[in-house]
Amino acid sequence: MYNEQEGNHIAKSDAEIAEDGAHTAHLTRRVLWKMDVRLLPVLALLFLCSFIDRTNVGNAKILGLEKDIGIDDHQYAIGLCVFYATYIASELPSNLLIKKVTPQIWLPLLTAIWGTLTMCLGFVRNFGSFVTVRALLGVAEGGLLPGMVLYLSHFYQRTELALRIGIFYTAASLSGAFGGLLARGLNAIGHAGGLDGWRWIFIVEGLLTVAIGVISAFVLPNSIESARFLTESEKDCAQHRLSEASAAHEPFSWSEVQRGVLNLQVWLSATAYFAILAGLYSFGLFLPTIINSLNFAHDPNTAQLWTVIPYAVAAVCTVFVAVLSDKLTLRGVIMLFTLPIAVIGYAVIATSTNPKVQYGMTFLMATGMYASVPCILSWNSNNSAGHYKRATTSAVQLAIANAGGFVASFIYPKSEGPQFKKSHSIILGLLCAAWVLIAANVLWCRKINRDKESGKYDAWEGKGDDRDPTFKMVL
Repeated sequence: MYNEQEGNHIAKSDAEIAEDGAHTAHLTRRVLWKMDVRLLPVLALLFLCSFIDRTNVGNAKILGLEKDIGIDDHQYAIGLCVFYATYIASELPSNLLIKKVTPQIWLPLLTAIWGTLTMCLGFVRNFGSFVTVRALLGVAEGGLLPGMVLYLSHFYQRTELALRIGIFYTAASLSGAFGGLLARGLNAIGHAGGLDGWRWIFIVEGLLTVAIGVISAFVLPNSIESARFLTESEKDCAQHRLSEASAAHEPFSWSEVQRGVLNLQVWLSATAYFAILAGLYSFGLFLPTIINSLNFAHDPNTAQLWTVIPYAVAAVCTVFVAVLSDKLTLRGVIMLFTLPIAVIGYAVIATSTNPKVQYGMTFLMATGMYASVPCILSWNSNNSAGHYKRATTSAVQLAIANAGGFVASFIYPKSEGPQFKKSHSIILGLLCAAWVLIAANVLWCRKINRDKESGKYDAWEGKGDDRDPTFKMVL
């Protein structure tokens, strides 16, 4: 009788455990859904504005910008380089400031500032004003992407980041499609209010950016604790899910900044990302020029429309790859399969003289590069623990990577058109180098995991950062 009662007691306990597990799983799904719905659309909109405002100068270029303000190809490239220089310089300081100023203020403030500066581009009259506005635009935009990656890492687990970054980074590929359509429509305004059509591209897009920045300040929470869309039980669940819930109270330490700067993983992935961004930025800035030069389109306005389709395809593939990356908990390994898609695209476009084949290759170029970005953006964040180390690795990686903008600014001059064989070959070489660097980083992360298993990191047990032997590196 006693055993029977004991057995009933055990059965009841098992049932309670199962019920608790089901409740926790349901609560987790509800928390993730709420965070996804409230955070990701806003971040995607901010990033959409960032990429449109960064690359709309490429649309304006073929619609009369150079001629109207009296600059040549070289001066245009200098304007692009100045933007990337200030963009890079502002990334690390911005990521160290975001905690003190708070994300709810800092991210919308940056957005409103660069939106205002984008409007100013619609009124530039010469090379000096063009370069000055581009420099200030870089300062404002530089803090957004590293800030968003850091921000998301305080809401989601490591294995959930790639999909979330992939969703808002899809906005980058969609920005090419949306930017081309918007440029086509705004240029159709023609000369109005004493301003040419290309100037209205900057003015209208800048106004939209300012409006979105202001609205986002009322929507984004600073943290899980201040998220008004979560109930108390949901906040507890969200906090419990994060392995570093105490990171929000971590005191600043220069040693953590140093640890981030001297991290080999950062330099391997950042250099690879540099090569990828050289391709991405040149693609975004010069795709209208490339299509226009191929005579695939009858006029510049039609060329804007033909730029839309490759971006749309890349957007779908980016989300698919991000889902797969999170499901398999793999970053670099996934990139070893996506980068060759872009490599094939550049290899063919650099050798083919058929305009239709060349246009077809732009689909592979866009897909391979855009689909790789969510993996590489989330990789360092996944393998860094501690707020200030993570902030540093995110900013350092992006600072190095965005130097790819310097390469992108100079390798597609008009003199290389209409085939741009040398230009495409440079990006082809960079992407091949990126593949090798990613493979090296995968092997390095694998070595760290083996060293932890063999006891070489036991001295850091209980430390709570990425040196802890229980903290496994994502490959």
